[in-house]
Amino acid sequence: MNSPTDLDALNPDQLRALARQLMTQVDEKTRESHYRQTRIDQLTHELSVIKRLQFGRRSEQFTAEQLSLLDEAIDEDLAALEAELDELRSDAPQEKPRKRAKRLPLPPQLPRTDIHHEPTELSCSCGCQRVRIGEDISEKLDYTPGVFTVERHIRGKWACKACETLIQAPVPPHVIDKGIPTNGLLAQVLVAKYGDHLPLYRQERIFARAGLAIPQSTLGGWVGVCGVRLQPLVDALREELLRHSVLHADETPVRMLSPGKGKTHSAYLWAYTSTQFAEVRAVVYEFADGRSGEHARAFLGNWRGKLVVDDYSGYKAGFKLGITEIGCMAHARRKFFDLHASKKSQIAEQALKFFVALYDVEREAADLDPEQRRAIREERGRPIAQALHVWMLAQRKLVSEGSPIAKALDYNLKRWQALTRYLDDPHVPIDNNRIENLIRPWATGRSLCTSF
Repeated sequence: MNSPTDLDALNPDQLRALARQLMTQVDEKTRESHYRQTRIDQLTHELSVIKRLQFGRRSEQFTAEQLSLLDEAIDEDLAALEAELDELRSDAPQEKPRKRAKRLPLPPQLPRTDIHHEPTELSCSCGCQRVRIGEDISEKLDYTPGVFTVERHIRGKWACKACETLIQAPVPPHVIDKGIPTNGLLAQVLVAKYGDHLPLYRQERIFARAGLAIPQSTLGGWVGVCGVRLQPLVDALREELLRHSVLHADETPVRMLSPGKGKTHSAYLWAYTSTQFAEVRAVVYEFADGRSGEHARAFLGNWRGKLVVDDYSGYKAGFKLGITEIGCMAHARRKFFDLHASKKSQIAEQALKFFVALYDVEREAADLDPEQRRAIREERGRPIAQALHVWMLAQRKLVSEGSPIAKALDYNLKRWQALTRYLDDPHVPIDNNRIENLIRPWATGRSLCTSF
């Protein structure tokens, strides 16, 4: 910033430029402050709504398991909202700290492992040698399947007798500040919930058998905070995905509890991943309350690559904006497979032979470099695809309108260009099976949850 003397030396143009610069800085600060306060107000409102759900009367139409799942979802949302609010308020004037329930000490019978943290340099800046005068100990709860242990983090206090300065090794970073769970315990809870489909109320029982019943509400709070902490990783993963020119996309329904309505409704989990040919194998799952194509367009943003999908109409608007549609040959084959399995259709059986030949080529090409893959597809795959197309056109003239085999043929013929684009680009897969395999565990978890 210029001093008053410097300002006196400025000409009118320089003064105007300086004024514009200061006004721009003030505007940026004002916008940032406005956004922060708007977000705080929004989160505070959501927090109050969720707390009303937490303490309000619940519909008796929910089963005990549904109520338990609702409770854990509310606990997770509360923790996530409070964690984000704490981050937004970190630069704001501090309010009176909230009273929190006193945490009970970890059971003394649990095995303990001491982890020492000491300064790397014990010489003081004044030239004297520091001496140890004490220590701080914090305990973190760790877990390996079936066994709880406690990590004792011991931070020695070192002081210089001459200048009376004190140092300690810094506190190691943890996912949950001042919380008791280690990264390993948090990973166990998250993997069990989302990978093994174990609701938190069941994990509470499992932990009780291991010697420490961690309340479901506590587990829910951990999951919620982890969601906030992992969001930057999700955002970075999305950015990495959108650098790829070819992506898979798919969606699957999940049941979502509607508090206060006594029933569930369909929400959707959307999945996006790179192809089997990409150097980076990444997948991002995104929860949405519906199946509208707007959710896919919002995730993809300005991305204009090649998208491997099924024939769901929600993706069509993106194709009009410049995204190239890549059809799924597995879906095309399935139309004939279902007919052959249910009706022993001879036409369907003939079609399946073409698909078997196409997939034989792909199995040979899978581990080749892109140019070799392009060559083998051109030499062997394209002639098979052309023969299949000619055969389908001929069969379509012979079958009855509206018959199951006519519908199978029409599905393939109408999407033929999208189905065969993989022949032109060695980085494009033949089908959407990769994303379907990645999204299948969610369908498995859905089945397990509805079976209890």
